[in-house]
Amino acid sequence: MLLKDLPREALMRPLSRNEVLGMLVRLTIFGAATYYSIKWVVEAMDPTAKQKSQAKKRAEQLMKRIGVEGVRLTEYEMNIATHLVDPQTVKVSWRDIAGLDEIIHELQDTVILPFQKRHLLPGSKLFQPPKGVLLFGPPGCGKTMIAKATAKASGCKFINLQASTLTDMWYGESQKLTAAVFSFAVKIQPCIIFIDEIESFLRNRSSLDHEATAMMKA
Repeated sequence: MLLKDLPREALMRPLSRNEVLGMLVRLTIFGAATYYSIKWVVEAMDPTAKQKSQAKKRAEQLMKRIGVEGVRLTEYEMNIATHLVDPQTVKVSWRDIAGLDEIIHELQDTVILPFQKRHLLPGSKLFQPPKGVLLFGPPGCGKTMIAKATAKASGCKFINLQASTLTDMWYGESQKLTAAVFSFAVKIQPCIIFIDEIESFLRNRSSLDHEATAMMKA
């Protein structure tokens, strides 16, 4: 039967209670089915959905443990947040590092002291910690230990990254991860970012660079 064949009285008749409830139930079921269907399709199209979900859970646990709450993060910043290190759990101290006394004293004067005493000269640009410090030397000379000891002594959040963390096989993802490192550090500052073996992929630009590496440097 077509709609035009129905009598006018049937169309104008108010719906009964059971009919309204039945319509609401059908609409609810249809809406839920549509939502989960779209969600399933989106997750199936995103090959990194499971990885992002696991990273989000780990990041939330780490940030809660460190005391960082109420900060809204993007999915890429969540990925970086999984590499957070609580400075209170770092077991490395200056006593564990031998033969680098001169470097340790320099770091204490130029990095740690401005962090600990920043309330003394808040507006002075001369009494600010450096934006970047390059630790260089052969493998096993104590670069990572120095970075961890510096974070512990200064009380800063510490992000420990590897080169593989910032590389992704999908186009454009590496650039977003690289940008997320610094945007995330700004949100939880003061923060120390340590990138191990940074020279392996962020050395001087060259015409021989791979396309992915060149885009990360840009």
